[in-house]
Amino acid sequence: MSKSGGKEAIIVGAGLVGSLWAVFLARRGYSVKVFERRSDMREAGYRGGKSINLAMSERGWKAVEKAGIREKIEKVAIAMPGRMMHGVDSSLTFQPYGKEHEAIYSVSRGGLNLELIDIADQFPNIEFLFDQQCLNVDLDNPVISFENTRTGEVKEYEAPLIFAADGAYSAVRYSLQKTDRFDYRQFYLEHGYKELSIPPTEDGKHRIDPSALHIWPRGNFMLIALPNADGSFTCTLFLPFEGPVSYEKLKTDAEILGFFKEYFPDTLPLIPELLTDFKQNPTSSLVTVNCSPWQWQGRILLLGDAAHAIVPFYGQGMNAGFEDCTILDDLIDEMGENWQAIIPEFARRREKDGNAIAELALRNFIEMRDLVGDPKFLVRKKIAADLHERHPKEFLPVYSMVSFSNTPYHVALREDDSQNALFEKILNLPNIEMEWDGPAVESVFKNWLENKG
Repeated sequence: MSKSGGKEAIIVGAGLVGSLWAVFLARRGYSVKVFERRSDMREAGYRGGKSINLAMSERGWKAVEKAGIREKIEKVAIAMPGRMMHGVDSSLTFQPYGKEHEAIYSVSRGGLNLELIDIADQFPNIEFLFDQQCLNVDLDNPVISFENTRTGEVKEYEAPLIFAADGAYSAVRYSLQKTDRFDYRQFYLEHGYKELSIPPTEDGKHRIDPSALHIWPRGNFMLIALPNADGSFTCTLFLPFEGPVSYEKLKTDAEILGFFKEYFPDTLPLIPELLTDFKQNPTSSLVTVNCSPWQWQGRILLLGDAAHAIVPFYGQGMNAGFEDCTILDDLIDEMGENWQAIIPEFARRREKDGNAIAELALRNFIEMRDLVGDPKFLVRKKIAADLHERHPKEFLPVYSMVSFSNTPYHVALREDDSQNALFEKILNLPNIEMEWDGPAVESVFKNWLENKG
């Protein structure tokens, strides 16, 4: 019998979702063991060079608030109320994300993970075990085994309740994939990503406006930059692995510099270590994972990327994982601590949302790299903001629905299809660039509402 009165749980993965879920369980009196394949980053240091900064939005904030740790997370977050578009000619165009008070928040992945581990480790009923590689999950008995990657020692643990938050290449999910009737699909974009960095100025200030997510859209590829609290920016280059303009064509110093001079000339003074970063940091792939079911026998549950890894172009990977924690915690309130009922119900409710945000993220990649500089797209954004202003109950832009509300993702996806059909009609109206707020737009909108209802 544990100090927690027999309420015990194992979490596989001490990343963002695993650490946060440990806090939720500890607050409910559970004795929690968190196993992590990596070494303790508080001692080893967070290994940068392969990360995309996080964009915390409403779903993420709701989760950390429910866990009682919002104030601590706010200290490492920077508000970004909109996108700053960088043209090849170095022109700047700002596009607000929502209303005046609405913003997404840039958070360093490593910094947030460290913060969450520190917060969780303050609970006496949470124990972190690092350098632990999950070897096997016994699907017939409540047992899970790990190998200590430093010593080679293999140990089994009783595991009546397992939460797998061990990422897109989940070892726990791999065990479930061997069961009968488990659906699994993973697919990659033709694009890879590489981390670069804009350092702070000598006096610790940001070199470009920190109150925006910066995007250099170039059709089939793009560069983005998100601010950090230390005055730096984490940049990410999204570029095809192969093709006429691709990573395979950027091998020599001259090729790399020539590429940036042609497509991102205004970044050259900002990234003094461009060549070093480009050659030393890996080129990483972008994977989407769909699977079903997310659970096994009401005692094993996949969470976060282990259940629904997505590409980063809606800034919802972490937010979706954190929302998993919120919904699961709500189900405990709703159903007591009957995990045999909670776990299957969570999987039943949540799988359609995981699939929906995966599709929305893929769609937003096209928007970010191709459309944000398109004049018709800018007209659409203007009309959408105007419709929301005049009809706040009837019309909410899908981006706001995803980022600034807790509307289920599958509802947002359905609305995205509907709004795309609406704007296809609106943008084909004569002289729409000049008469974007005229009676013709209102007529099409009213007709759309009637048919929708």
